[in-house]
Amino acid sequence: MLGLKLPTDPRWVNLAEISIEDILTDHAYCEQKAATSCISLISLYPNKAEMVDALAPIVTEEWGHFRMVLKELKSRGLKLGNQRKDEYVNELLKFQKGGGSLESRLLEKLLTFALIEARSCERFRLLSLNISDDNLKEFYHKFMVSEAGHYRLFIDLAKKYGGEEAAMKRWNEYLEFEANLMKQLALRGDRIH
Repeated sequence: MLGLKLPTDPRWVNLAEISIEDILTDHAYCEQKAATSCISLISLYPNKAEMVDALAPIVTEEWGHFRMVLKELKSRGLKLGNQRKDEYVNELLKFQKGGGSLESRLLEKLLTFALIEARSCERFRLLSLNISDDNLKEFYHKFMVSEAGHYRLFIDLAKKYGGEEAAMKRWNEYLEFEANLMKQLALRGDRIH
């Protein structure tokens, strides 16, 4: 369903389990950034009424997810650590076609967000199936379902505002780029991406 060309190395879950505090901290910041990214899209494109209507509840949902992760950290006696550089997202941002009008950059933003949600969904699925902590299995299953819906929304918006043919052509370019990126990045258990 997600179309990712390269699955996550299954050893990632074992690495993530080494420090639950680190993976939960990174997850919290991913949710916070997702909320602010949706706010940014709304601010940049207030004239896209359908997109604004679709993203407004996502902002609330993503901020709620941030709070859920904070609550999980607290329930385990853990603390929210410092935010770290997200090499994965930074490389995706570099892949975006720059220049042009604000309108022409919308497709790039929507596809980037779709890919981030798709990879998050895939990673949350791995955690929901393979992490040894049963409470975290259930916790991450909920996030997996949510991220799948967000991925689908961003793809649908990309098709609407970029045209289906152009959006799918560029989406395939993103998928190829992301597969190569995944091969290059070190496998780290303290990061969602």
